[in-house]
Amino acid sequence: MVKMGTVEDHTQAKGAHKLTLSNRRTAGITGVSDVISFDISEVLLETDMGMLKIQGADLHVNRLTLEKGEIDLEGRIDSIQYSEVSDFKKGGETLLNRLFR
Repeated sequence: MVKMGTVEDHTQAKGAHKLTLSNRRTAGITGVSDVISFDISEVLLETDMGMLKIQGADLHVNRLTLEKGEIDLEGRIDSIQYSEVSDFKKGGETLLNRLFR
């Protein structure tokens, strides 16, 4: 007998991913596995649910805990976009890999 999984089962298997946005000024994100790049206008994260690109102005990382998969951002958030991991990481190195080699 094959049991069909639900969306909740799929999410639990991959990890808990949550994005909380307050007043387009602060964001708390869980389920983050890697930081690909960040600057004051764009933050690119690899999450349990795919790549997450956040664009805006004066973006700052207030807290980053990759062991727990959490990040807190602050600034003016203009857009949030998800895509597949393979769309962004085509043989490229991540920011953390470049920093620690």
